[in-house]
Amino acid sequence: MTPINPTDTIVAPATAPGRGGIGVVRLSGPGVPAIARALLGGALPEPRRATLATFRDGTGEAIDSGLALYFPAPHSYTGEAVLELHGHGGPAVLASLVARAIDLGARRAEPGEFTRRAYLNDKLDLAQAEAVADLIHASSERALASARRQLAGELGRLVARWTDRTLQVLA
Repeated sequence: MTPINPTDTIVAPATAPGRGGIGVVRLSGPGVPAIARALLGGALPEPRRATLATFRDGTGEAIDSGLALYFPAPHSYTGEAVLELHGHGGPAVLASLVARAIDLGARRAEPGEFTRRAYLNDKLDLAQAEAVADLIHASSERALASARRQLAGELGRLVARWTDRTLQVLA
């Protein structure tokens, strides 16, 4: 097994496998600006603004069209440059977009790697990173509410208060 390099640019579908009206492919890492320019045929989209775009293959032909969202570092989920491509949700479209990003220098993300990067870049604490999985796997309203509170940082704040009180007692 090859070790994961946190400085690689990664790509993966962000929507569940299958068919749907919309499918999202996400990229994160230092190569995002160059990959975005190649995929979108020119300039980067304006940061944090949905931009109608055509997603292009290596010959300049359209793979699909949809919305492109660009988040420059450190103002993204992972703390790195992030590009989201919101296109049509067919498996062939998503596979073509992932393959094109890989051709441009990205590598396929490992499961949970976007959240791992958010944790490593201090965008989430460990409890919040674990809450992402809890949120995804929640099967009841109660579990969903608990995961939302944890993702909002409730547990991390509680632990920080306990740590501060313990240090005050020790001092």
